[in-house]
Amino acid sequence: MLDTLLPILMFCALALMLLGAWRRVSLWRQGRPSPVSLMRGLAAMPRRYLVDLHRVVERDTYMSRTHVATAGGFVLAALLAIIVHGFGLHHRLLGFALLGATVLMFCGALFVAKRRRNPPARLSKGPWDRLPKSLLMFSVSFFVVTLPVAGILPGDVGGWGLALLLSAGVAWGIAEMFFGMTWGGPMKHAFAGALHLAWHRRAERFGGGRSTGLKALDLEAPDAPLGVEKPTDFTWNQLLGFDACVQCGKCEAACPAFAAGQPLNPKKLIQDMVIGLAGGNDADFAGSPYPGVPLGEHSGGPHQPIVNLQGKGLVDADTLWSCTTCRACVEECPMMIEHVDAIVDMRRHLTLEQGATPNKGAEVLDNLIATDNPGGFNPGGRLNWAADLNLPLMSEKKQADVLFWVGDGAFDMRNQRTLRAFVKVLKAAGVDFAVLGQEERDSGDVARRLGDEATFQRLARRNIASLAQYRFDRIVTCDPHSFHVLKNEYGALGGNYQVLHHSTYMDELIADKRLTLGQHKGGSVTYHDPCYLGRYNGEYEAPRSVLKAIGIEVKEMERSGFRSRCCGGGGGAPITDIPGKQRIPDMRMNDIKETGAELVAVGCPQCTAMFEGVVEPRPHVKDIAELVADALVDAPAPATQKPVARPDVLEVH
Repeated sequence: MLDTLLPILMFCALALMLLGAWRRVSLWRQGRPSPVSLMRGLAAMPRRYLVDLHRVVERDTYMSRTHVATAGGFVLAALLAIIVHGFGLHHRLLGFALLGATVLMFCGALFVAKRRRNPPARLSKGPWDRLPKSLLMFSVSFFVVTLPVAGILPGDVGGWGLALLLSAGVAWGIAEMFFGMTWGGPMKHAFAGALHLAWHRRAERFGGGRSTGLKALDLEAPDAPLGVEKPTDFTWNQLLGFDACVQCGKCEAACPAFAAGQPLNPKKLIQDMVIGLAGGNDADFAGSPYPGVPLGEHSGGPHQPIVNLQGKGLVDADTLWSCTTCRACVEECPMMIEHVDAIVDMRRHLTLEQGATPNKGAEVLDNLIATDNPGGFNPGGRLNWAADLNLPLMSEKKQADVLFWVGDGAFDMRNQRTLRAFVKVLKAAGVDFAVLGQEERDSGDVARRLGDEATFQRLARRNIASLAQYRFDRIVTCDPHSFHVLKNEYGALGGNYQVLHHSTYMDELIADKRLTLGQHKGGSVTYHDPCYLGRYNGEYEAPRSVLKAIGIEVKEMERSGFRSRCCGGGGGAPITDIPGKQRIPDMRMNDIKETGAELVAVGCPQCTAMFEGVVEPRPHVKDIAELVADALVDAPAPATQKPVARPDVLEVH
C-alpha cells in the first residue's frame, strides 16, 4: 500500500508546490524591472548560501549548527525521498543514505523544538510554533518507511494500520515542507530565500564585499515613480527579498527605534510589505506589533498606497520616519534583507510627491535649497570658526595632498572645537592640506535620508563641480555621514574620490611617526562606534588604534563594533522627532554608564550632539581628534650654539 500511496502523495505535493511557485513568481513580477543576471545569479547562489549567508548565521552558534543539521538534512532527505519513494528506486545504499539524512534532520528538529519551548520575544509564533512538529513528522515518517528499503525491516511489517498511519505522517510532513514552501507558511523563506540570494539587488555584498550606498533615482525618467507609493513600485527582487524573511526577529532586537518605543519594528515592516503584495491585513501577524500600534487596523494591496495620509493604510507614516537608518537591522538579518533601502524608497514618495516630511523636515529641506546647509546659516560664515587659524584655501593653492572636508559642523559651536583640534593635528604632522571654504556645501546626506533625492543630487553635483577644479590625493573629514556620502554615493553622479575618516587618517599619521604624542592624562574611556563609520563602512579598528597610541585602553560596551547601538542622530531622526517611550541617546548613555568610564570617545559630530544632549550627570564627551590634540607634544626646538669669538676679529665696545 505504501508503495502506491507514497508516489501519489509526493508528486501531488510537488505539483502543488510548482503551482504555488508560479503564483508567487507572478506576484514578484508585478514589481519594477531590476538589472539582474538571472543565470549568473543562480550559478552564484550555492556559494552565497553556503559561505556568505552562513557567516551571518554563524554569529549565533546554536542556530548555526541547528540550521546546518535541519536544512542540510531536509535537502538531502527530500531529494533522496523523491528518488527512492517517488520513482521507486529501492536500492539498499540509497535507503541507508535516506535514513542518515532523516536522522540528521531529526537531530536538527529537536534543537528547533528546544528553542521553541522557551523562545525569545523576538521570534514570531503562530504558524512558526508548528514548524518543529512538522520537521519531526517529516523526518520520522520517512525514516520508518525507508527501513524496508534499507533491508532493516520486511516490507509488509505492520499491515494496513501502520501503512495508513505512516501515510498520514508523510502527508503532514510533505504538506508543510513542499506545499507550504510556495503557498505560505514558515517554509516559504526557504524557496524565496534561495532565489533572493541569487538575485539580490546588492550583489556586491557577497564574496566579502560591502554595499551600503543608497541607489540613485533617475529623476529624468518619464515613467519611473519618485520613490515607492505602493508595493508594486518596489523592484521585483525587492519584493522577492521581503518574502525571504524568516521572522527570526534579530532585526527587531537590534532596532534602536523599537527599543525606544517608537512605532517601528523592522520585522513587521517587512511582513507588512508581504501582506501588501498579496493583499490583506495584519491581524494574523504572529510577532510583536509596532509599539503603540494595535494589530488588525491596517491593510493594503499590491496597487494601493502603502501610507494613507488621510486614513489607515498598510503602514503609518510615523513608522517610516522613526528609522535612524543605522543599518543594525540589515547587519543582523540572516537572510541579508535590505530594510533601510525599502524605508528610504517609501520616504522618497512622501517627500517628493506628497511634501509630507514631518516636524522640522520641510524647514531643513528649504534651508538646504536656500543656503546649502540644513541650519539656514549664512554660507559666508562657514569658516568663521577658523578666522585665527590661517587655513589654506583650495582656491588659492589649486592642489594639495589632502582636502579637508569641514562639513556642516562648521556652523555648530561644539563641533568647531573638534575641527580646530583636527587642524592642530594636521599642522603638527606637517600635512599639506587645504579646505574649500565657501565653495563647500552640505554633502546632501540629510536630504537623501529624508527622501529628497532632488536636493541631494543638486548639492552633490555642485560639490562635484567644485572639487573638479582642484587636484588632491585624498579627502579627509571628521563627519562619518559626509565620509560615507562622498565615498559611496557620489560615484553614481560622477564623483569618485579616495575618502578617509579622520580617525583612519590619524592612525596613518601615527603609524608613519609624523606625530609626537604623550599619554592621555584623564580617567577611563569607552568608545562609541558611529553607525556610518562602522556598519556602513567597516571601520572599527582605526579609532581604537589611535586611542591606544595615546595610552587609552578602551572599556568596551556590551554593544560595540558591528552591534553598536545607534546614538539616534542618523537618518534625519532628530529632525522628524517621532516620540517614543524613551530617547535613543538616553539608552546609549546607559550603555556607556555601565562601563564605568569617565569619558566617552566619539568620532562623529552627530553622536557628540546627541550625547551632550543627555541630562547630566553623565560621562564627558570628546572627539578622538580632541584627545589626540590634547596629547600632542611639541617637538623640541633645535639646539642653538653660542657664537665663538674669532681671534682675528676685534670687538668694538
